[in-house]
Amino acid sequence: MNWYQNTGNEGNIVLSTRVRLARNLKDYPFPSRLDGDARKKIGAAVRDALSENYSDLRFIDMATLSPAQAVSLAEKHLISPEFASDTLGRTLLLSEQEDISIMICEEDHIRIQIIFPGLSLEEAYKKADEIDCLLEKKLGYAFDERIGYLTQCPTNLGTALRASVMLHLPALNKKGVMRRLSTTVAKLGLTLRGYYGEGSEVTGDIFQLSNQVTLGISEEAAIKNLSSIAMQIINQEKQAREALIKDEDYVDRIYRAFGIMKSAYKLTSQELMNLISYVRVGASQGILDVSPEVLSTLGVELQPATMNVASGRAMSQTERDLARAQRVREALS
Repeated sequence: MNWYQNTGNEGNIVLSTRVRLARNLKDYPFPSRLDGDARKKIGAAVRDALSENYSDLRFIDMATLSPAQAVSLAEKHLISPEFASDTLGRTLLLSEQEDISIMICEEDHIRIQIIFPGLSLEEAYKKADEIDCLLEKKLGYAFDERIGYLTQCPTNLGTALRASVMLHLPALNKKGVMRRLSTTVAKLGLTLRGYYGEGSEVTGDIFQLSNQVTLGISEEAAIKNLSSIAMQIINQEKQAREALIKDEDYVDRIYRAFGIMKSAYKLTSQELMNLISYVRVGASQGILDVSPEVLSTLGVELQPATMNVASGRAMSQTERDLARAQRVREALS
């Protein structure tokens, strides 16, 4: 089962945890200076290095995917939008349950990504570190004793670790404190971003909290700091929700959102995400009887490109809106 089909620790608020390690091989220039053949050679080397210990990983030549298939992987948070937009020489190693995703020749030679449901930073880091150590032993990384792992972007130098938790924060967002909270966490070496990370908009009250500092700090310390701040925000959201459901107008919006989802004839993806936000609060507070796994699955699998892939053709927006509403009605019936 994929990350969005499960509910992990603190699953009423934390949708997923992601840990990503950027690495470069010592014997090759950075990807921006490589042609397609050299990129493919690196992909094959990574595949061979992991074949014995991770034989279940699918090896995907990105050039063989349709644009919709590539974007669908980004919609599921398995690859970056940038990786989906330029497939020349790029390859992807993906586990059957899609909890392990290794992008070859994105901004760096290797981007190891682990994504688990709920708040599971230590577990995700342990898995990423296991794969990282295996690759480092077999392939050799570009590393400097003074500044750490060498990366194409200077902001990743050091640990080259990016860890994030995807948080559903409707109560805090409604209170209007997110700008202040963003400023506060920035002082602690973290950042709050939108649903798809850097440069993306907030959708359905979902925010990504991730570490910013990679230089002068250990990987373990970065994980510990992120976990500590995440728990503080989680507790603030819990308190804010308790106050929020005392607001009869907001409870009315929860019921109305649930009613629309159960009866709508057409739904856009943006409208669905906004409705899910209300219904998720209702479910977490015991107002509505609906599982968070169902809501998360609808939120991911009913994104535009993913729907096109599932249908096997390029659906029009109207066709998707009709099919999306039907799928939601069936899921909640």
